[in-house]
Amino acid sequence: MFALTGWSKGELARLVNRRGAAMGQQQLSTDTSRVRRWIERGEIPRDPVPRVLAAVFTERLGRVVSIEDLGLARQRRSSTAAAGAAAVEEPERTAEILTEFTGMDLMLNRRQQADTAPVLPGLSAIPDSLYRWLSGDSVAYAADRRGPREVITGQLVTGTSSKPIVDVYEPGPAGVEEVAALERSFEVFRAWDASRGGGLQRKAVIGQLNEVGGLLTHRHPPELARRLWLVAANLAALAGWMSHDIGLESTGQRYFVIAAQAAREAGDRPRAGEAISRCARQLLHYGRADEALDLMRMARAGAGPDTSPMTQAMFNTVEAWAQASLGRGQEVVRLLGEAEELYVRGMGEPQPSWMQTFNEAELRGMQSLVYRTLAEHDPAAAPRAVAQVEDAIRLREGQRQERSSIFDLISFAAVHWITGEPEQAELQTRAVLAKIGDTSSHRTWDRLRAVDRLAGRYRQMPAVAELRAEIRAAMPPTRRPAG
Repeated sequence: MFALTGWSKGELARLVNRRGAAMGQQQLSTDTSRVRRWIERGEIPRDPVPRVLAAVFTERLGRVVSIEDLGLARQRRSSTAAAGAAAVEEPERTAEILTEFTGMDLMLNRRQQADTAPVLPGLSAIPDSLYRWLSGDSVAYAADRRGPREVITGQLVTGTSSKPIVDVYEPGPAGVEEVAALERSFEVFRAWDASRGGGLQRKAVIGQLNEVGGLLTHRHPPELARRLWLVAANLAALAGWMSHDIGLESTGQRYFVIAAQAAREAGDRPRAGEAISRCARQLLHYGRADEALDLMRMARAGAGPDTSPMTQAMFNTVEAWAQASLGRGQEVVRLLGEAEELYVRGMGEPQPSWMQTFNEAELRGMQSLVYRTLAEHDPAAAPRAVAQVEDAIRLREGQRQERSSIFDLISFAAVHWITGEPEQAELQTRAVLAKIGDTSSHRTWDRLRAVDRLAGRYRQMPAVAELRAEIRAAMPPTRRPAG
């Protein structure tokens, strides 16, 4: 991290003192020798210096940099004898991570910039404690009979300092009406994201999530605490999806992991599994199918045997997309056939709020994406892609899901390029260009780049060459996350 900034050790020392004073920590007197010990000897400075360093690096690099990213988080007790105590600390630590990360994210003035060095580590992004819980090795965690919802202290858990990392007021415990209002706010934000993309309301969602993190530092009755943790999980997953939608990939992945951790505190395994499945979809967007399959195995195991048929159907579509990316047609057909059966079985059953957007239109849209992906390996899959996307377009009429409609049109155009119908492909691609500016989604442009690549097969045709020039003139800069 230090090498990325281009600073000297003396510059970093001066910045720490200046930022610390701005945060009310006038007593800091960092010098070059101390910075050298942190970097060269691995010394961990006392609080509040790690939080100040996180703020300084966040501003410099233009993306959220946490204390853990800097390697400055002190190790907690992890021995077998301390397993019960570690379980008690877990909810506090989750709330601490939530408030720290959202606070740092709110500090940034990104000006529509993507992460400067986004990294998507995949499975290794999941903390050990969460990995064990998702994998079923959660005996020690469950051994505390008080449960994760009854161990929250009444103190602000943004560190041992008396001042939080950002200047926000400390909320008191929430009542039933406040929690209900927070649950409704998630519905509003989710509808906006589905309509216009993640760029316009992302900061509002993060601000709401930061507020929920503050509420979670207070003691609540068990059922109310459970609902608060679920609100945190839903908002974190939405913040992650919005971040992914506008190219903030490492930030998005961190929010997905926070969502799974919050769902753990609520005792909601399917909610945690769905959050992990979003990490898999994020990797698939960048063609990392093998790693996405590893995450989907974890998502299924974490969701547990009580996962609803509708959620299982959604999992199947994501896994089918990964298999299609690898050209495994038989697996694709099996998974999507099961998805159809599971979807029909789940119809009429009440669904949690985070599954409300997975309707028949979304099922058809995902199936069209899967078959369109498979068609690049096996053109015989193209007719199925066409049939599914036509159903999706019809079903989305009047649903105010502009971003998903654009994705459907992109799939339609891609299939026509694959099957050798350049006139139809050009027509659909121009329909995409006419609508793509209506949302703030960068993912739509990423998918359009794939269409441009397919159109290259017909670059000798004047109309196609002109179309490709129009696409490239309108295209925002390319962003590719590191592996």
